Amino acid sequence: MIALEWSHAIEPAGGAGLSTAPAQSRRAWIHRADEQQVLALYRAVGGAAPAPWWLRALDRGKLPSRAAGFAVEDEVTALLAARPGWVFVPWATEGEVGYWEFVPSESGVYGPADPTTVQFTDRHAGWVDLLPAHRGPGLRRPLPFTPAELRDQIDDLENIA
Repeated sequence: MIALEWSHAIEPAGGAGLSTAPAQSRRAWIHRADEQQVLALYRAVGGAAPAPWWLRALDRGKLPSRAAGFAVEDEVTALLAARPGWVFVPWATEGEVGYWEFVPSESGVYGPADPTTVQFTDRHAGWVDLLPAHRGPGLRRPLPFTPAELRDQIDDLENIA
């Protein structure tokens, strides 16, 4: 029963409209309920439960609050939404925040590619991973970034895409 309760907790409320930024996706119980209740339910269901990056970081004491996680998402959104070519992709894995793609990096001289992608993560305290455009075999390796580093290097990142 606890797993069913958790699946309802991460399900967005309201219409199924397409989100163009992380803030528009914050419609689930976990986004608006008391932070301590959200943490208690997450811990009750277990660490393998689908959850957004900020909740996993909050659970481990690496992030001070849910609002701090939202601030990271909003800072990255303010940067990327204002630049041509960046598109927010809201359909990530269950419970997770979407990610940003640099559409011009999908095709190029050498053919189609996985586009340059910016995603949120709890793997490190910078909270942002950059996955450079990738062609061919092998896996893309995420590069750890902070929102400030992303802002400082965005012109170069777009030029090499």
